[in-house]
Amino acid sequence: MLDLLSIGDVTEDVFLQLDDVATVVCDVKHHCDLHIPFGTKLGVSRVDKLLGGNAGNMGIGAARLGMRSALYAEVGDDTQGELIYQSLKQNRVSTKYFFRKRGEKTNYSVVLDYEAERTILVHHEPRQYKMPGFSSARWMYLTSMARGCEKIFPRVADYVQKNKVKLGFNPGTYQLQLGVERLRSMLKLTEVLLINTEEAQLLLKTQKRDFPFLLESLHKIGAKIVVITDGENGAYCFDGVQRFYCPIFQVPIVERTGSGDAFSVGFLAALFYGQTVMEALRWGTINSAAVLQHIGPQAGLLNLMKMKKILQGNPMFQARVFTEKEVMRGKVYVPKKKIKFER
Repeated sequence: MLDLLSIGDVTEDVFLQLDDVATVVCDVKHHCDLHIPFGTKLGVSRVDKLLGGNAGNMGIGAARLGMRSALYAEVGDDTQGELIYQSLKQNRVSTKYFFRKRGEKTNYSVVLDYEAERTILVHHEPRQYKMPGFSSARWMYLTSMARGCEKIFPRVADYVQKNKVKLGFNPGTYQLQLGVERLRSMLKLTEVLLINTEEAQLLLKTQKRDFPFLLESLHKIGAKIVVITDGENGAYCFDGVQRFYCPIFQVPIVERTGSGDAFSVGFLAALFYGQTVMEALRWGTINSAAVLQHIGPQAGLLNLMKMKKILQGNPMFQARVFTEKEVMRGKVYVPKKKIKFER
């Protein structure tokens, strides 16, 4: 039996370090734009070609944390698809449901890195999304896919219900654009909904940054446990009874791509191992902090031994219950000793 089955798209990611060729301009509401000169050639200081995609990051992250994981994804019959296939094999992720489609291309993205922040340009190839029959799994993780993915929702729902599988759901951009009504059937089956603040606002069609409101509104739609990450402000959670908050774990930031996926896999792995929701917030935050110290989404993903060592070495780093009147935004845990996050 699988411990986790990850479903979603995977990509080849090219990271470009912009350094001095770009500037960032922000308005009074802190909405920022990346500016680069138009109609000229620009030199970049560093290029990294890596493999990514939410579902792939999840599958590899779960395997690193000792879970038996598999990935359902479709890629092209090209060099990039082969590289992703080999990466999964090297990371002990089952490729039983990984399909290289003849005559198709692999998804591609360009990540523009500037001052530890990134802007991602993504191209999704059209897919047929013919979901195969899956073997038994304890958890399923459904995440970012392109147009047409909604046609597999009924089969996913049927699989989850018949096999009593716990569903983690991290909707991508296209899935969020489908709206609450078209996602409602999936949300009602969701054990854990993992989403960031902007995605929660988009799904609920609101500009509110009221986390009790956002958490409880998403819970009412159907998700049993709702987790909202808010970048450097920490993470919020509601399990239907209590609200929780976890501060960030302060580390030097190299690059942010994949930090959300690292949080998700840490959170779900903790639940898989029988930990509480409060402890799962710690696992997710630690895994995210590890990824922030590397370029790309997978280099920093922790193994189980390293995860436990960091948690045990930082007993003061804790999530906590918060009330509706409390404002928890911007809390930071600073470790007393410099932490070596290398796997």
